[in-house]
Amino acid sequence: MSDTLITVDPRRRRRAFLGAVTGHLIEWYDYGVYGFVAIYIGQLFFPADNEASQLMSSFAVFALSFFIRPLGGLFFGPMADRIGRKQTLLVVMLLMFTSTFAIGLLPTHAAIGITAPLLLVLTRCLQGFSAGGEIGTTTAFIAEYAGPGRRGYSTSWLMVTAVLGLLLGGVVANGLIVLLGDEAMLAWGWRIPFLVAGPLGLVALYIRLKLEDSPEFQALAERGEKSEAPIRDAWPWKRAIALIFCIITLHASFFYLVVTYASTYMSTELGFSNNAKFLLVTIAMAVTAAVMPFGGMFTDRFGRKYFLLVVGLASTGAVIWLFEAAPGATPASFAAPLLTVAICLGLYASSTYGTMCDLFPTRVRSTGISLAYNVPVALFGGSAPLISAWLIGRTGDIASPWYFYVATCVLSLVALVVLKQSDFDRANQHSATPPVPRTDAAPSNTGPVGEVTA
Repeated sequence: MSDTLITVDPRRRRRAFLGAVTGHLIEWYDYGVYGFVAIYIGQLFFPADNEASQLMSSFAVFALSFFIRPLGGLFFGPMADRIGRKQTLLVVMLLMFTSTFAIGLLPTHAAIGITAPLLLVLTRCLQGFSAGGEIGTTTAFIAEYAGPGRRGYSTSWLMVTAVLGLLLGGVVANGLIVLLGDEAMLAWGWRIPFLVAGPLGLVALYIRLKLEDSPEFQALAERGEKSEAPIRDAWPWKRAIALIFCIITLHASFFYLVVTYASTYMSTELGFSNNAKFLLVTIAMAVTAAVMPFGGMFTDRFGRKYFLLVVGLASTGAVIWLFEAAPGATPASFAAPLLTVAICLGLYASSTYGTMCDLFPTRVRSTGISLAYNVPVALFGGSAPLISAWLIGRTGDIASPWYFYVATCVLSLVALVVLKQSDFDRANQHSATPPVPRTDAAPSNTGPVGEVTA
């Protein structure tokens, strides 16, 4: 361990911050746009006797890409800890936008038969592999530029840009639905959101080429203290990995409820018009993004544990309200519970990335985050639409999905109760930066690495 204080030129910090989050926004546009056109993909790639089976097949492919994410994290997380954050960010960006662009070129089942869904599965798996490496690497990169005392606020902007990237995908996809109509979308319009990934990806790649690696990682490299076996070196941090796994379950399930499943739910179960669901989802996502920086700033100042506990409890009640309000709902009556869930998501997700960074030392931060984050996202995030659709089909009750979402809340709340200050202290003792704030007191927000990041 070194107590060397790391100073960074503010211009370099701002450039790194803006470059990283811009690439992150485009990465999440690429990854999330599939969910907004899933209903058309189901009809074109999975012929079946009924629409429900087609939609379930399309969501199964959506979920499958999430189950590939842990493999991506297992590959790219250690790469970022061995060779650096910047180089890894370039590789994951290249893989993401090329696989997304390829989906827009795929022939359908009517053209080439069973080969079409197989190719769709392959490209979605490549997207999932890339996304698995993006989170751990970008989060470590931003947190190490921000430094202790600013990690909550700085990493909250990764969540903001993830939501904005998905919102961009929603605006493009739902805007095309409104503009073109279902017939044209089914014929050719569904391809446009994927083809847009080509030029956007080239822009993101150019931006990331201009970045410098994080100062904390560079300091490790200069001292010859980089991990040569990050997965092995991350094993002593298995308690932190388990805690993050559980804390992320609520984050993951609510995130994909708001940004992906809500649109399909309002269309297939509530019968809302395209215009109504487009407006509600857009507002909900914007509200989610808007509250995130405030949550990050609050937890930098007052601590993360009890804030997340309170928001987690509120989230439990909000998601029950959302689904119990669904039977007989109108767009006007459904808006209040949906926006409440969106606010809870924004506040909770504002500080989960900061918490992850605080629980791992620099040497294995990317690996630890990748291992801890991607598995619960696969289990509870990517599968959320599929599980929700299954529960409705099994019970015949459109309110039944709240059983699943409440279960994820309970798991996260238990982990937050178990979380201790000593978990943060242990990571501090093995890091090359000053201590992070206590979770149970108002911490100092000063320090040479805690300057403004944006």
